[in-house]
Amino acid sequence: MPLAVFPKCYFDDLVAGRMDYVRWIREAATLRTEGVKGIEHYDGFFPGFEPDALAPVLDALRETGLKSAMLCFSPDFTHPDPVERARQLERQREAIDLTLRLGARHCRTLSGQRHPGLTRREGLEHAVEAIRRSADYAERRGVVLCLENHYKDGRWRYPEFAQDEELFLEILDRVQSPALGVQYDPSNAILAGLDPIRFLERVRHRVVTMHASDRYLEPGATLEDLRAADGTIGYPEKLRHGEIGRGLVDYDAIFRILSEAGFDGWISVEDGLEGLDQLRRSVVFLAEKRRRYWPSD
Repeated sequence: MPLAVFPKCYFDDLVAGRMDYVRWIREAATLRTEGVKGIEHYDGFFPGFEPDALAPVLDALRETGLKSAMLCFSPDFTHPDPVERARQLERQREAIDLTLRLGARHCRTLSGQRHPGLTRREGLEHAVEAIRRSADYAERRGVVLCLENHYKDGRWRYPEFAQDEELFLEILDRVQSPALGVQYDPSNAILAGLDPIRFLERVRHRVVTMHASDRYLEPGATLEDLRAADGTIGYPEKLRHGEIGRGLVDYDAIFRILSEAGFDGWISVEDGLEGLDQLRRSVVFLAEKRRRYWPSD
């Protein structure tokens, strides 16, 4: 059950090209003493997917000894325009290929945005078709897609279509493929108004990767305030990532369930909005929990 890190603190700067991704990899390598083994990538961090564009990243990974844990990718399979949905499917295939070039075997996927006017039936049809076709391609390439119970991609206007538990589970049930598993994120379950422990119990045997984060709301804010923010780019200001172990997530219960289910995949740490020291503390917290629930790891 190895630990990886995701640069939440530098997300906007990396996407905009204001920060060099290799610099982040070298910073992440300082966390190896705390138990970090890998990096979670995001397709928007790369200026291109050609060999020349990826070479510095692959060199940095080799030099630091860090592994590529997974690629984080956000397709919008529920877009109302069929031409755009076809483009999103091609983007997903490119992301699967990029996953392999980076030396990883897991690629995060989503259902798409909850576009205005989109019905449950339409959204399910679009998402299931695209995810099934993506999983078929991933299986041929030796990659596993990880459908995340997501809240909202940082560059999206609308929340995740399959944020609802039953919608998420129906997509899983309708795409029975060895190349499709679950990326479990407990704090996203909380934001969706779900019980993260109950949700985990329902998907425990399909979880292949995990995002570890913790969330809290600004004083006086409610989950209804977040739902009222639909139509804005990114995350609402009243939503905060907190230091792991100090928020709403019960990691003892979660790790107990995952260890009993035989989970041995990557856990990617999403934290550090207040800097590398905060991320380090979150890594230390999770490493201690890992030793308790996976003592032979």
